[in-house]
Amino acid sequence: MSGGVQFPVRVAEIEAVSPAVKRLRLERHDGPSLPPYSAGSHTVLTLEARTLEGGTRRIRNAYSLLGTTLGGGPAYEIAVLRSPQSRGGSVFIHDQLAIGATLSMSAPVNLFPLHRTARRHVLVAGGIGITPIAAMARELAAAGQPFELHYAMRDEASGAFAAELAALYGPAMRLYVSQRQERIAVRDILAHQPVGTHLYVCGPERMIDGILGDARIAGWPDSALHAERFLAPEGGEPFAVKLARSGIATLVGEHQTLLEAIEAAGVDAPYLCRGGACGQCETPIVSADGTLLHADHFLTDDQKACGKTIMTCVSRLRGRELVLDL
Repeated sequence: MSGGVQFPVRVAEIEAVSPAVKRLRLERHDGPSLPPYSAGSHTVLTLEARTLEGGTRRIRNAYSLLGTTLGGGPAYEIAVLRSPQSRGGSVFIHDQLAIGATLSMSAPVNLFPLHRTARRHVLVAGGIGITPIAAMARELAAAGQPFELHYAMRDEASGAFAAELAALYGPAMRLYVSQRQERIAVRDILAHQPVGTHLYVCGPERMIDGILGDARIAGWPDSALHAERFLAPEGGEPFAVKLARSGIATLVGEHQTLLEAIEAAGVDAPYLCRGGACGQCETPIVSADGTLLHADHFLTDDQKACGKTIMTCVSRLRGRELVLDL
């Protein structure tokens, strides 16, 4: 099954929370409240973006949800970074999306949950990674559970929600500004945490790898380490794809993902996160005339080397043709 239940929503508010980040408030406009969700959840937003040629292009992107609505509610909020590597989604939201526009969004899914039995929680965010981390802080504070929040940013202007979070959590929060040569001293942070503490990190890839690496060196078990990695799919040279069971052949464009090409061909392909994290879109490969470019965080190195399956949301082929069992 594909992305599951979809909800029609209306853009109720758009706010610039930093020069490169906009907050969107999305309200359901067809009756009942939106379903509840917990901190760490994401939704997939379907956008009909205008192309330079005057047409439209459907884009589906995953966005972490701000806050929590454990009892359900009339609206969801997301924060969107204008990315220089955007394939169209973030640029469309920043430059074209207006209050009153109608969109479609998926039911929330949580691949990055808080662990309620933890004795303490250490939350670490870099850049736009603050979105799920701020939701976690809010939920932990409401529940009276102990936590500390560490937020790294390039400069003070780029720190979305920084002032708001500092006012809310005071000494439980620390900011790190790269422009001031401030760095997160992970080993110092983790050195004196009580047994049973869990670590959560979301941000740039190198930051996540470095923090998790330092935690493992310090002896932290993998069961206490949690990260969210939603990848922005990279483009590449066009290639042909054949869907063996569906009897369909199509082309994957330069700025199109394999999953998007399959959907554009009329096939309801499976997905959940659209960011290479969950494994829902894993698809068997019949043959590959070229080199597989695996970009996900789900398959092991050995599985990638075997070349038997591919994550259609972020991975692609460098070559002539890919045949899938779909």
